[in-house]
Amino acid sequence: MQKRVLGLTGPTGAGKSVAAAVFAREGCTVIDCDRIARDVTRTDAACLQALAAAFGSGILLPDGTLDRRKLASVAFASRENELKLNAITHPPIMERVRAEIRAARTEAVVLDAPLLFESGADALCGQTAAVLAAEQTRCRRIMARDGITEEEALRRISAQQPDDFYRRRADVVFENDAGPAAFEEAVRRWIRRFLHKQPF
Repeated sequence: MQKRVLGLTGPTGAGKSVAAAVFAREGCTVIDCDRIARDVTRTDAACLQALAAAFGSGILLPDGTLDRRKLASVAFASRENELKLNAITHPPIMERVRAEIRAARTEAVVLDAPLLFESGADALCGQTAAVLAAEQTRCRRIMARDGITEEEALRRISAQQPDDFYRRRADVVFENDAGPAAFEEAVRRWIRRFLHKQPF
């Protein structure tokens, strides 16, 4: 069976998870790349060993498993460390993503990937889509979702790619400012064209 693979991405608070849920309800296999990344750092001994060698044994808990918070504090302290982290983790993550695409029982497969373009996972996709929303909207959603202050929410937003990054790269952009019903209906209409191979 020839798979149609769509890459789905977007910054935090924009509504990517809502879009992914609509894709799943419409019959697509949704592959959560964040889940795969967590699985790799938990179960891939070679990856864990390489991380400890690169960032020190302090990133490990007493039982030998990864302290994800400690790794994040070290790995994202500099661009050099972030590139080192990506070089270690992306190959095994991409290997598992490919395996899950092959194992999918549906023709349409969606890669739910916050770092779709940064990781190079877009190379696996025939189409890419980004979910975007105004900064004020995203800030409000993040505060409600995570129970954090406006300052903390804005700090997370400022650490992510600007909207133009996604607009330049994605084949389609879903704007998510008009309310959940309108957004879900727009995504649903697009999915049905995608599933029936209609022109975009």
